[in-house]
Amino acid sequence: MLAMFMGAIEATIVSTAMPAIVGDLGGFSLYSWVFSAYLLMNAVTVLIYGKLSDLFGRKPILIFGIIIFLIGSILCGLAPSMELLILFRLIQGFGAGAVTPVATTIVGDIYTKEERAKIQGYLSSVWGISAVSGPAIGGLLVEFVSWRYVFWINIPLGFLAIAGIWFFLHENIEKKKRSIDYRGAVLLTFAISSFMVLLVEGGVHISWTSVQAAALMLVSTAAFILFVLNERKAVEPMMDFSMWGVRPIFIANITSLVTGMMLIGISSFLPAFVQGVMERSPIVAGFTLTAMSIGWPIASTVSGWLLLKIGFRTTSLLGGGALIIGSLLFATLSPEGGPLWAAAGSFAFGVGMGLTSTAFIVSIQSTVPWEQRGAATAGNMFMRNLGNTIGAALLGGILNSVLQSHLKDKGDLGIGEITIDSMNMLLNESERRALPVDVKTLLQEGLTGALHTVYLVLVIFAVISLVLMAFLPKKEVEPRGE
Repeated sequence: MLAMFMGAIEATIVSTAMPAIVGDLGGFSLYSWVFSAYLLMNAVTVLIYGKLSDLFGRKPILIFGIIIFLIGSILCGLAPSMELLILFRLIQGFGAGAVTPVATTIVGDIYTKEERAKIQGYLSSVWGISAVSGPAIGGLLVEFVSWRYVFWINIPLGFLAIAGIWFFLHENIEKKKRSIDYRGAVLLTFAISSFMVLLVEGGVHISWTSVQAAALMLVSTAAFILFVLNERKAVEPMMDFSMWGVRPIFIANITSLVTGMMLIGISSFLPAFVQGVMERSPIVAGFTLTAMSIGWPIASTVSGWLLLKIGFRTTSLLGGGALIIGSLLFATLSPEGGPLWAAAGSFAFGVGMGLTSTAFIVSIQSTVPWEQRGAATAGNMFMRNLGNTIGAALLGGILNSVLQSHLKDKGDLGIGEITIDSMNMLLNESERRALPVDVKTLLQEGLTGALHTVYLVLVIFAVISLVLMAFLPKKEVEPRGE
């Protein structure tokens, strides 16, 4: 729980601090890359760590991941530019890929199926505690110290987690020949990263009809096809596609991909709207996100009880309904609605994520035996992380494209050429106050329109996820070999 808390508080704190980071380092057009870089490495490595934990044990893999995460956190706090911050976020993400899936798998190992539903709810409460404290601490650090401390706050937490795992987790690992799917990892990295570059930069720095766009799409498609072919032949594949033949696992994984795209769209851009358009403080912006992570653990805890009473299909459908309500509230968000409207949308979305994610994990872990549980759990985490990664790139690309078309040919209005990076001034409080009224209005209207487009896409994703959940089997699949 302590290891997961470290990763969870990182998510809420960085989202809260991003407007301040952009105001200090500049580079609004690179905004989504700060999230995408972290999520890329997280998504790629989560499958590797899941497989390694099945081969070498949970303990050494989790400790290794925490150490790399801490190194990345220290470097992020020292970053002198947006480009280097993005590079250090890659390192941080490389370590973070081990934390949540391996910690969740450990819970699957040490508790029975009946206990697991309740304990997964407790584990999810970590997100609630971190969400209440994260934005508050982040907002206070940004306002009174420096945004750099939002990365360094992980260091004592990480050392405490390592100490606890080192002394108290005991496991017996069966000795067997190891076969790591390095080729699959490389192919997956190429597939995702080239697709991300196309989504983020397409229509902004790369024309959709250009040779570069076609080349990126070709590389991504070819690498993904080769990845799938490689996984079918690999001795110890990163992703065991045979498990996808079980309907609950298949639907849980595809739905997690879609909800992951939604999740990053809200957590990445909501603080920018609250601070840049509503002109509220970082603390207020942070607490609009806190509402999501209050709803999430409450729903996760209730989900553990509901799973035993009404089954995972009905529990998932209730969660899907909450996701639609939350996304509709975001799609109708306006400056006049204020932070409470944003918080209501966050809370409803958190309830949806809490109900669905707990149901999916318990269902998956009950369907496979111990030696596949790490890979199966990591597979679901991977799909959500992949959704985060694609979502950050896709929605960031949509945001930049809509902003660029809004600001096109507006002249300089007395402050030089207005571009996407002019949003830096909107997110820096002192610079925002100095802006001429017509310039500030132009920038705020552009950001509002761009975010409304992003949130309308989220409504579509929410409907797709509910439709997918409707295909879950009404009766639970019997465990294979447990």
